[in-house]
Amino acid sequence: MANKKFIEKAYLAAKEQYAALGVDTGEVLERMDEVVISLHCWQTDDVGGFEKPNAELGGGGIQVTGNYPGKSTTIAEMRDDLDKVMSLLPGKQRLNLHAIYGEFGGKPVDRDQIEVKHFQGWINWAKERSMGLDFNATCFSHPKADEGFTLSSKNEGYRRFWVEHVKRCRAIAAEMGKQLGTPSVHNTWIPDGMKDTPVDRFGHRALLKKSLDEAFMDEYPKEYMKDAIESKLFGIGSEAFVVGSHDFYLGYAIKNDKLICLDNGHFHPTEQVGDKISAVLQFVDELLLHVTRGVRWDSDHVVTFNDEILLIAQEVIRSDALSRVNIGLDFFDASINRVGAYVVGTRATQKAFLFGLLEPRGELLKFEEEGKGFERLALLEEMKSKPFGAVWDYYCLINNVPVGVDYIGEIQKYEEGILSKR
Repeated sequence: MANKKFIEKAYLAAKEQYAALGVDTGEVLERMDEVVISLHCWQTDDVGGFEKPNAELGGGGIQVTGNYPGKSTTIAEMRDDLDKVMSLLPGKQRLNLHAIYGEFGGKPVDRDQIEVKHFQGWINWAKERSMGLDFNATCFSHPKADEGFTLSSKNEGYRRFWVEHVKRCRAIAAEMGKQLGTPSVHNTWIPDGMKDTPVDRFGHRALLKKSLDEAFMDEYPKEYMKDAIESKLFGIGSEAFVVGSHDFYLGYAIKNDKLICLDNGHFHPTEQVGDKISAVLQFVDELLLHVTRGVRWDSDHVVTFNDEILLIAQEVIRSDALSRVNIGLDFFDASINRVGAYVVGTRATQKAFLFGLLEPRGELLKFEEEGKGFERLALLEEMKSKPFGAVWDYYCLINNVPVGVDYIGEIQKYEEGILSKR
């Protein structure tokens, strides 16, 4: 167990070191309340959802590997897992739902027929916890997505089906925001594309634009719902062509006043998503982050505190854009304890933002504007060895959540008492 007096002593020493650089750690800890993480519901059950019993993924460029015991198989189990996760996290969280996670009462409800009533239980659950909900249309794992196209399909019946689905999801998201008093970000991602070289790229992109125009026709107050659109470089079965590319969605977002979603696993491995933040924010009011960890071609590993995540957080802070950036997670790992994956990934993201807030931006900017490149580089390097961990431990302590490695034991107990019996 962490020693409270030791944590407080270490924090006071760290506070002095940061103060010498002009950084007030007390103010930084207060600003951490602005770092609200939207937890992705699909880590609990491997993106299966509850449209039907024992739902499994099928088609649409989504694949989860692993078969670790303890997957949630009911919404009640999912909510238990989420409560456990949040009990181990400092700060504030939201929940990000996909449309396949409605409460359908064991009855078949196709996606063009979903209604608010299928998600009222989630709204009530979130209200009890004083948290917001975000929402996603589920344009995959469905027979009408098996041909590789949804909103850009040349099958007019299929295209209309998916347009109606997105329209209904937007209405549900708006009601979530209205009831909970905090806007729900509705994100649209589709897997549309081709495995091999296409001829009619233009035709499919024209159809996608038409579908989005139709799906977004109904307007909702921004205090209830905000639309985001998410690109991808390639996916399983769409290696040669993805209809919803970054160029397509960025243009659409700017022209139509939508949020652009930057998923750092959806770009080429040599691209820095952190660098895109200050560029995109010149032209859109807000953006949505899907924080993940790409490994080679796969984009959805558990987030770790690495250089890529750190740059993303630093650029949000350096751009003074916390109020304009919606932070969500997007990963799934079925090869390890799923609750543990949640906690590791969320804490890593929070640590990155804390590290960014502890940066002596004024001094660094002064060096930069005076052309003192050596001094700027030296100070950036020195920050890497400052006692950031002591501030993080204190942040956990004052939020009454486990400090350091203590959460490992908590998750092991939960696995032994709950997960292993499923």
